[in-house]
Amino acid sequence: MRVLNTHERALPCRSRESVGRMLSTLGQADDLLWPRGHWPAMVLDGPLLPGATGGHGPIRYAVSSYTPGERLVFSLTAPPGFEGSHRFELGAEAAAPVLRHVLEMRTRGLATLLWLLVIRPLHDALLEDLLARAASEPPPRWSWYVRRLRAALRGRRRPAR
Repeated sequence: MRVLNTHERALPCRSRESVGRMLSTLGQADDLLWPRGHWPAMVLDGPLLPGATGGHGPIRYAVSSYTPGERLVFSLTAPPGFEGSHRFELGAEAAAPVLRHVLEMRTRGLATLLWLLVIRPLHDALLEDLLARAASEPPPRWSWYVRRLRAALRGRRRPAR
């Protein structure tokens, strides 16, 4: 199955430079962007340079390219059946910087069901939390389905809010 999943937010409260600085901390000890309080932390084995590897929860990837203040691209390496990339882009549409996350991948076999039933709803909730954090807004309320999934996974994750 082909997947194109995009989340974006205009950030009128921030300058392009400040959003670029937030993006430069992604996966690092001083991460200012990732909503670690409610989601498995994004951790990389080194600085944001091509070849750095890591991920969050069962999702694994490697940095394939990074242009500071503009674009960060990761190639997916796991779980099996997920082939593609995800990226963060900083655009300047309208009068405010726009932070965009784009996931482009193909799923194969059972990974398609895993994506549709489990990972996509969690992925979408995580990205909306991340964008709310970037915008200095309160995180949105999770859907009943995301709350149920998180309850089912509670042994490995923090409690649902």
